[in-house]
Amino acid sequence: MPPRKFSRHVFTIGFKDSNDRLILTDRVRYPYRVFQDNREHPVQQGDTLQNLASRYFKPLQRPSGLWWVIADFQPTPIHDPTLLLEPSRIMIIPSVRTVLEEIFSATRRQEAI
Repeated sequence: MPPRKFSRHVFTIGFKDSNDRLILTDRVRYPYRVFQDNREHPVQQGDTLQNLASRYFKPLQRPSGLWWVIADFQPTPIHDPTLLLEPSRIMIIPSVRTVLEEIFSATRRQEAI
């Protein structure tokens, strides 16, 4: 079964090992880049990657599931999404345009494979 349209696993390759177990390769991250439509969000007490994604990616399907886009897109990526975000930290949020036209571009998906 292929990954869903906005899944982070779109950027992995699946193969079966000698025991017929499905193995996924490391995914290719989309690193921070300067775009004019990036937003800065000062973290407030209680902010999570999931609720930031829900707020900023609302027009997209299952926006809270795109928490990993925000985690990857930081100048210093967040590798453990279970850690609390520090209040007053500035999070860089890519625009919906960046998510659709850059991060999930067909060209990028082909490069990842």
